[in-house]
Amino acid sequence: MGVSAADAVIPACAAVGIAFALWQWFLVFRVKVSAYASVAPRAGINGGGGGRPVFRPESEIDDDEDVAIGGYGEDEEGEGDGAAAVARCAEIQSAISVGANSFLFTQYKYLAAFTAVFAVVIFLFLGSVHRFSTDSQPCQYTKGKTCKPALANAVFSTIAFLLGAVTSVVSGFLGMRIATAANARTTLEARRGIGAAFATAFRSGAVIGFLLASLGLLVLYIAIKVFGVYYGDDWEGLYESITGYGLGGSSMALFGRVGGGIYTKAADVGADLVGKVIADNVGDNVGDIAGMGSDLFGSYAESTCAALFIASISSFGAEHNFAAVSYPLLISSAGLIVCLVTTLFGTTFYKVKTVHGVAPALKLQLVISTVLMTVGILVVTFLALPSKFTMFDFGEVKQVKNWHLFFCVTIGLWAGLAIGFTTEYFTSNAYSPVREVADSCRTGAATNVIFGLALGYKSVIVPVFAIAVSIYVSFTLASIYGIAVAALGMLSTVATGLAIDAYGPISDNAGGIAEMAGMSHRIRSAALVSLALFGAFVSRSGMAVINVVSPKVFVGLVVGAMLPYWFSAMTMRSVGSAALRMVEEVRRQFATIPGLMEGRAEPDYASCVRISTDASLREMMPPGALVLLAPLVAGTFFGVQTLAGLLAGALVSGVQAGASDHAKKLGPKGSDAHKAAVIGDTIGDPLKDTSGPSLNILIKLMAVESLVFAPFFAAHGGLIFK
Repeated sequence: MGVSAADAVIPACAAVGIAFALWQWFLVFRVKVSAYASVAPRAGINGGGGGRPVFRPESEIDDDEDVAIGGYGEDEEGEGDGAAAVARCAEIQSAISVGANSFLFTQYKYLAAFTAVFAVVIFLFLGSVHRFSTDSQPCQYTKGKTCKPALANAVFSTIAFLLGAVTSVVSGFLGMRIATAANARTTLEARRGIGAAFATAFRSGAVIGFLLASLGLLVLYIAIKVFGVYYGDDWEGLYESITGYGLGGSSMALFGRVGGGIYTKAADVGADLVGKVIADNVGDNVGDIAGMGSDLFGSYAESTCAALFIASISSFGAEHNFAAVSYPLLISSAGLIVCLVTTLFGTTFYKVKTVHGVAPALKLQLVISTVLMTVGILVVTFLALPSKFTMFDFGEVKQVKNWHLFFCVTIGLWAGLAIGFTTEYFTSNAYSPVREVADSCRTGAATNVIFGLALGYKSVIVPVFAIAVSIYVSFTLASIYGIAVAALGMLSTVATGLAIDAYGPISDNAGGIAEMAGMSHRIRSAALVSLALFGAFVSRSGMAVINVVSPKVFVGLVVGAMLPYWFSAMTMRSVGSAALRMVEEVRRQFATIPGLMEGRAEPDYASCVRISTDASLREMMPPGALVLLAPLVAGTFFGVQTLAGLLAGALVSGVQAGASDHAKKLGPKGSDAHKAAVIGDTIGDPLKDTSGPSLNILIKLMAVESLVFAPFFAAHGGLIFK
């Protein structure tokens, strides 16, 4: 594949992805929420007056309680005369949208200040490597050639950081806007049947997935081309500065995940304890959608930037073979086309007709995308890469063949599928592990929590082995570049993965809207990315060997292994304190607002939203500071050896860390078994939705930050140990 072909394929695939996202959004937007609201009278809902919902604790809602819409039962379809409840959907959607917008815009003010300050830090640290000299410097990897001055790398790394930050924020914001517009539409479509509701929710998730993947690819490609105008044939400097793009994306993802996670779990815990609140639905969008979108964008940006940097110091990088160096971008481009075809299987060729058909339909998406992507990887590998080439191997040179990289990417892809199926086995009520946890509720909350923790610890065994096999095979075949592209293999079908991920919160939100409106009741890659970034950091900092028995390295290992625990403690405490204020506020409203319990008065949703917003924004700062300052302090004062130990310790430590018929047999809502389950769920929520997802970003962000600042640490780091 020539340069012109690569230059045509990459932006074309990104454009196709964006166009497909817009088409899916057009199909979703044909469901008109305002049309339902315009014909609905302001009547009582669930016996309430003035069009207001009944606002009751969850324990008071009977398991068999059902409000038929237009005379239809729970499993029937139709659009009868329940116009008041339908109109209420539009009102609730508006309240959710306003709350989510308010939180994100407030959060973005904090992030804007952080981004400006950290951009200055990047420029000052990297510019000082050669005392802000404008003279060209000898290239580190291509002997006998000169590269652009360090000051230029400082400027372009800062610009790349800002680009990554803006793209991450835009990805999260677009995801939130799409989700808040889709939730009520999914609720309304559910009146026509599960098939219509599934198609609406999944198409909405596809819009988010394709926009994020296409936007990330397109912005990164444009940045490479624009930066290349200045750098010319200095590809070392070009792709080193591009790593700032991953740092910007991951930095925003950290605050989005932590802040959004604290918000959503504070509201969720409050809802579990005292009843459904608007803030709970708002939290689904700012945490599970906006935070998740930024997180996945950060993973994509980091893994791609790591692979591009390592490729730039290979033999085809020295030969300026753009198609070969752009192999990571071409893999992502092929992934967009594969995900497009896969999405059509889920919404057009294969129709979901029953609730029991939802899970098989989602699993089919994973299988189809994985099989088709294997073929796509094969085609891209043999078209873009030369048959033989050499890769940097920690001071040595490793001979690699193109089919080696095919196996590296493919093993990452299939390991991702294995991890996905394992996760489903340990979290689905269709299998024995979750049923055992449900059975433990018979003897109270304590045994439920014990069984839940044991299940969580056990669930990491297969994923860790899958990651370990991927690392060993990839490193054996192509050194650290093999690991980098294996991580890309896991992320190559990110559009489909994000569509499935977003389907959950959108459907959950739709169910919450239905409940509040009085309608019937219905229905991971961080380790490989971090290791690839770690390898790139080791390469850039000039280390050939890392001796774990060296005191400098071992100190870093011990402290690095401790950081995920410190970080988790901070985020768990933040959720607890924010949830406490939420519970107190909702109880105050029950006690002081006449008629609220009976549904004759409107709850003060704004106060609940404000509590979660204030708490999450205040509490996200200390964990964020811990992650960002740890590499800077370690590298500056203790040197690159200690920093390498810190990253390795954090990586190893951080990686470890609906109602079914079976559950209904244990007892109805309000029973002792149900109360025990609610307690276990309340304890587990912050672990799985705040601390857990944020740990992924911790190990990736520390690694990419170390890579960006590697020139400074190599030149001036280790003040204390020196």
